Formats: sequence, structure tokens, C-alpha cells
Amino acid sequence: MVKPILYRIIVFVTGWLFLLSVACAQHQELNEAPNLWGKSFKTGDSSSLLHSFQAGSLHGNFRSFFSSNFNEGITPEYAQAVGGGIQFRSKTFHHLNVGMSGYFVHKVFSSDLTRPNPIINTYNRYELGLFDITNPAGSSQMNRLEELFVCYQKKQFNLTIGKQLMNTPFINLQDGRMRPTIVQGVSAEYTFGKWKLLGSWINGFSPRSTFNWYSTGASIGLYSLGVNPDGTPSGYKNQLKSSGILLISAEIKNKKNRQWQIWNQLTYNIFNSTLFQFDQLQDSSSPFYYGIQLITQLPVNQGGHIDINKRYFPTDQFSLAFGGRIGKITGPWDNSINYTRITGHGRYLMPREWGRDPFFTFMMGERNEGLGDVHAISLKSKLSDAKNRFSWQNSAGYFDLPDVSQPALNKYGFPSYFQFNSDFRYTFSGIMRGWQAQLIYFYKYASGNTKHDPKYTINKVNMSHLNLILNFHF
Repeated sequence: MVKPILYRIIVFVTGWLFLLSVACAQHQELNEAPNLWGKSFKTGDSSSLLHSFQAGSLHGNFRSFFSSNFNEGITPEYAQAVGGGIQFRSKTFHHLNVGMSGYFVHKVFSSDLTRPNPIINTYNRYELGLFDITNPAGSSQMNRLEELFVCYQKKQFNLTIGKQLMNTPFINLQDGRMRPTIVQGVSAEYTFGKWKLLGSWINGFSPRSTFNWYSTGASIGLYSLGVNPDGTPSGYKNQLKSSGILLISAEIKNKKNRQWQIWNQLTYNIFNSTLFQFDQLQDSSSPFYYGIQLITQLPVNQGGHIDINKRYFPTDQFSLAFGGRIGKITGPWDNSINYTRITGHGRYLMPREWGRDPFFTFMMGERNEGLGDVHAISLKSKLSDAKNRFSWQNSAGYFDLPDVSQPALNKYGFPSYFQFNSDFRYTFSGIMRGWQAQLIYFYKYASGNTKHDPKYTINKVNMSHLNLILNFHF
């Protein structure tokens, strides 16, 4: 579990802010009515700390998520989850504000997710992700403290300390389930002119589909482990030591809508990842939008552990990936073609607990993490109305992967495949204002050799998947 140093700091600071703002007795006599929340009195003094809390913003969300998976040759699996949460953020007071949020998730019904599949001895991959993957047989109701931070803002500078949301190429929300990934650390952002600089130190994670907090090393391995390059089972779960992650980035955008960005993510004692990306946006000077991307990765020290069977990143490998895209927006249509190449020098590795792939060819429902020697191509088409009340995105991709018998370049034993996705979203108005509906369907078909072994198909290919999601934001 995460050493709660930052957590204690945030709790201490937040607690003292409340004490300073409302200095009233908290002792309760036995004959008094319970009044734990104190009096709700208003103040007209906008310079007071109390006013900054009373004038803060309060947001909420209720979410319903139905998921069903249809694997070839086995009984369909399904689950229905509902949940809700509240986020509060105070108004800025002397450049400071605090924020906090929490969420609960309730299992309404599901197929039996408590037992591994008897054919391949692994747990359900998709429906279990609506709940707590670390405890399949746990309670039907789960709760999580999510955000808890202090933020300092002055002009173009922003400093956030504590539990917070983060969206970067390598660490991101990946919110395709009930709740996203949350991180703990310190993050600073500075914008000046055409430049945007970011620096972060991260030492804790509460990954998507979990409800606890983990240190950097312990967060790696909560999802599927795959195999070592020699084909033996990976043994790095609960074995990796890392003090945290240093993330820095720089972005620049010029007047011609050209944007350059570089990201470097050093995971202490394990590995280092660097991303370079250039994007040209579509405008009057460019009839198309296009982009290029380059990612490199190298091991650090012993790749996480001195024992070769317990390390995360092999010390005799490095990874190199590059790709490009070109697209055109015409009226309500946005169409693009995308390509990714991961070379055969080694597997592209990034803990799935931290976020989804940053590749242009990424399609919801699958990743190319853990693979090397990959050719991927995807076609994407999105239709949106002028008022952004609905969108419909369809995509098709072909992913040429190494044979499943090559574990050095195929960590999870995934065959080459075709994938087709359809994602429809509608935002209601009028009496239903605040509601949004989303319908997702995808299908994956094996094009590579599966050796007629179900461990290479179940929850991987020759399957279709359906999600129906309702959100109410207020």
C-alpha cells in the first residue's frame, strides 16, 4: 500500500483550513440533536476563507454500466453496475483551493465472476473490470476516496499536491469502466507564450477497476501478468521496488496550428519511456490534419529486480515504436487513416494499470502493449452534429502481431486480429438535460495462428462485446 505521507499532508492542511474558517465548539451534549456538519451560515465577506468554501463548486455523477461479452464456445458473460459520486472544489483563496471527491459502485447483477474460467483458468477480463479485479468475490458495494488535493494557482502557474486526475500519453484516466485511474503526487504546470511545461512526481496509484491505493511498484501486476521473454510465467507482481515516477514534458504550438510535444517518463529503478510527437491541425493553410509519433524505451538498473524472473523490463531489450496519421474534417465528418509500427528490438511495455496505449491506431477494447514486431493500421470515421448532441464513431483495424509461440515479442499470447468498433453517444436536452447515453459494440476476429488452443482465443479474439452506459451529470 502507498505510504500515506502526501495523504497525511493533505488531510492536515485541509483540516486546519476548516478549523480556521469555522472556529466553533465540537463537543456534543447527550441531550443535543446530532449536528456533525455545523451551522450553515452565509457570509458576505468575500475575503474570508469561509466564503471560499461556501462559494466553491459542487459536481455529481450517477452512472449505469451494462457490459456483456460473447466468446466463441463459452457461455456469454454479463454484469450490471451502478454508481455515484460527488466532487467539491473550493473557490480560490489567496491563490489556494482544495478539492476532494469520492465514489461508490454497486453490483446489481452479473454472471458468476468469482471463479476463473475452467478452460483457461483465468478470470473474466471485461465485466469484472466494472468492480474490483483484486477481489472478485468481494462485497457487492465498493467505495473509493478519489481526489484529495491542495492546488496553488497564480497566473499561468499551477501546482497540485495530493490525489488527482491525470491525462498524459503514458499515464491517463483510461475510463472505459465505472471509474478511471487516479494518481497521487505533485504536479506543476506552467504556460507562457506558445509553450506549456509540465513536471510531475508520482508515487501512488488507484488504478481503474480497483478500490485501494498502491505504491508505484505494487501497482504493476494487478492486471494480467503475461509471460517472461523465455515463456515462463512473469513473477514481478509484488516484487518491484520503485520510489516513484518523474514525468516531464514540453509542448509548443505556433500560429500555423503546428504542435510539437515531448514527454519523458522515468520510472525509477525500472525503465524510461520517451515520446516525440508532431501534429498539424486542419485549417485554411492545410486541407488535412496529420501527425507523426516516435516512442523509445530503455531499462533502468535491473529492470525492477535483480532476479531475471521477477523483473518487469528485460535488460537485454529496448523498444522502438513509430507511427503516423492523416485525416480530414468535412462538415460533420472526421475521417482518418492511422498506422503504428513496433519494431522487433523488444516488447513495448507500459503497465496497463496506468493507462491505455498512446498509439494513433488505438481502438477501445484492446491494446498492443506487451508486443514487439507489430504492424497496425486502423481506419476511423466519426459523425457529429453541429450542436454536439450526438456522435457516432466507427473504426476498423488490422493488427499484424508475432506468432503466439514467440513470447519474447508476444507477452500475452495474442494472435494477429481484425477489430471493428462502433461507438454511439447522445446527449439529452430539455427535461432530460444532464443525461448522456452511450452504446459501444466491438468485434475481434483472429487472423493469426491460434493453434486451436482456447488460451489464445478466450477473452482475446473471435469474440464480440457490448456496453450500454448512462450518465447523469449535475
